[in-house]
Amino acid sequence: MYQRRNLKMGSIKQDAAIGFIGTGVMGQSMVKNLIKAGYKLHVYSRTKSKTDELVEAGAVWQESPAALASEVDVVITMVGFPSDVEEVYLGEQGVVHNAKPGTYFVDMTTSSPSLAKKIEEEAKKVGSYSLDAPVSGGDVGAKEARLSIMVGGDQDVFEAMKPIFEVMGKNIVHQGKAGAGQHTKMSNQIAIASNMMGVCEALIYSKKAGLDPSTVLKSIESGAAGSWSLSNLGPRIIDGNFEPGFFVKHFIKDMGIAIEAADEMGLQTHGLKLAKSLYEQLKEMGEENSGTQALYKIYE
Repeated sequence: MYQRRNLKMGSIKQDAAIGFIGTGVMGQSMVKNLIKAGYKLHVYSRTKSKTDELVEAGAVWQESPAALASEVDVVITMVGFPSDVEEVYLGEQGVVHNAKPGTYFVDMTTSSPSLAKKIEEEAKKVGSYSLDAPVSGGDVGAKEARLSIMVGGDQDVFEAMKPIFEVMGKNIVHQGKAGAGQHTKMSNQIAIASNMMGVCEALIYSKKAGLDPSTVLKSIESGAAGSWSLSNLGPRIIDGNFEPGFFVKHFIKDMGIAIEAADEMGLQTHGLKLAKSLYEQLKEMGEENSGTQALYKIYE
């Protein structure tokens, strides 16, 4: 058993090397913000071209998660599905068993609470630290470094990582033990699921009523109906912009995790299940790589 070093708030220094795995829509911006803050970045993505711009900005490309883990003090992941998370952390070329003792692992993917607990257990066995820290805020929040970050894991590990979180987000909350961050993100996704149906229905209703949806939006987004989705995705819907800030396929994945967790607790989630069924119809229409606002097409 490895001995883990004692932690103090802010113990991760400015010259720490950070490895970032998963440089998609949100990961790209998160890495850029870390580079701007002065951290040394190492990057890996299954599609190497997704890291080209980051390498030009000063990041170092690594050939595999294992190679990356051996070079850094902190590993941050932002990948697609729980199966990807498990492979990146616990697979043969995974980061947990190829990193130096004392490495910090931070999974910012929306994933399974039970997997977050498993990763923490394995990290502790090799003398390292682990947090689950899923985010909300989409592509805009990632770009503008104002993500909401929901963190599960030991309090002292959270305090050590907080300076890095503050480079990527604004609303940073420690929710509890391992898995708590993921459970919080499930609450977030449950709220969004029903809300997105409401946003789409409100906009299509205004259009069918012969109103200008943009003018209607001005009235309702600042009142009781206001929400992030209404203010940020409503204009995209009106403009016919269905590019992904967050993919339909990933939202379906998130809703599946939430339904499974809710079922385990004996909880009925009627709105969530209806939303998932509609998004699955949307996927069958070939829209799995569109943004979540493409749900509007179901109504249109």
